[in-house]
Amino acid sequence: MSQHKIAAIVVRDGTLPLGADEAAAEAGGTALVVGSGARAAAEGLSADRVVIAESSPAEMGGLAASIAPELDDHRIVVLPASPDGRDLAPRLAVELDRPLLAWATRCGDDEVELARLDDRVALRVAVDRPVVVTLAPNARSAEARRQRPRIEPRVVPERVRHDARLVETLPPDPSTMDLGEAPRIFAGGAGLVPSGESGTEAMRLLGEVARALGASVGATRVVTDAGWLDYSRQIGTTGVVVDPRLYVAFGISGATQHTGGLGDPDCVVSINTDPSCPMTAMADLGIVADAPEVLRELARRLGVAEQSFAGGRHRAG
Repeated sequence: MSQHKIAAIVVRDGTLPLGADEAAAEAGGTALVVGSGARAAAEGLSADRVVIAESSPAEMGGLAASIAPELDDHRIVVLPASPDGRDLAPRLAVELDRPLLAWATRCGDDEVELARLDDRVALRVAVDRPVVVTLAPNARSAEARRQRPRIEPRVVPERVRHDARLVETLPPDPSTMDLGEAPRIFAGGAGLVPSGESGTEAMRLLGEVARALGASVGATRVVTDAGWLDYSRQIGTTGVVVDPRLYVAFGISGATQHTGGLGDPDCVVSINTDPSCPMTAMADLGIVADAPEVLRELARRLGVAEQSFAGGRHRAG
């Protein structure tokens, strides 16, 4: 195995986390996959060589101690900045006695580039010693490998470390889970906000309706730039790349910057007054209607409380 870079990826029930392929690519195609269902996950990873270790990812302190010897010879250890990756990284940095460089967008041999201030600032850090790095989601692309990776099983000893104890694993809250992992997304554009009305209230209502239907909330750049939703909810080439089973677009015209981050949803629904807009053209179901009014009607039928806002016909997205 290469002595320079390696990706460390935690899996649960054979499912790769968001950013796993990108982390493996940034590490040059070499990875350690650890967790439950490690082999099944490794077979779907875009990598050349994968060391696998079946283990419980429940307690990250013990997991870090268990896999540290497998990673110690590698100068740069790259983890995807998924929930488990962010949980494991600092503990792994302590076990390996290395600095942690969090939320990187590029990981070179001698320099790591970090994103700060909502990705508005790039900070370049020279790497002159072994480090642990977390790679921001969608920081780079990862080409699919033509062949399955070479898989090398390992047995890692279970180690105990004083750490938080897992009491219960709950299903993710759709309103807070990473958009890149969300199976259903309701997204709002500027066309969901009538002129002169509160964009924050419109997005709040969208969130209530989405939550009632077990969906996550996304938005266009116009919405996040206006401050109506946090930048972590922005979908597009300069935001989060998503790949849900269901994507419902409220008042989104479908600019290239936005649709470039949609991946390949199983079903796209567009609600817009313009039947010729790009989003409606690409949708499996196009509803030619006023997006604010459709949202209010959904809220009424679902019994979701709303603060009324006037609606009109809008085409912006």
